[in-house]
Amino acid sequence: MRKRAAHAFAWAALLVVGAGSAAAAAADPVAGRAKAMACQACHGMDGLSKVPDAPNIAGQNEAYLVAQLQAFKTGRRQNESMSVVAATLSDSDIAALAAYYAAIEVRVGKIPGE
Repeated sequence: MRKRAAHAFAWAALLVVGAGSAAAAAADPVAGRAKAMACQACHGMDGLSKVPDAPNIAGQNEAYLVAQLQAFKTGRRQNESMSVVAATLSDSDIAALAAYYAAIEVRVGKIPGE
């Protein structure tokens, strides 16, 4: 029974990410940049965290960003700041923000031990 429940959960997760990626495919990163002005205090315009509790989101998977913003918006995921901010975003705002932050190219400067 556990295996069946885990399998159903995995399919549900894929559907959520898939639905998010369809909306994100038509998203405008330029519009996302304008919307990102409200995100810059924590995540930066470059997607690199400016505060200890905010994650780096530059170059993150677009569908993942959509799914997480939707989760904050609906209350499935909770965070004092993000729950308030995401509640004000439309689906097109979420798609545009995800497109913008996903489009930021991340480069590795130095890998420890190499």
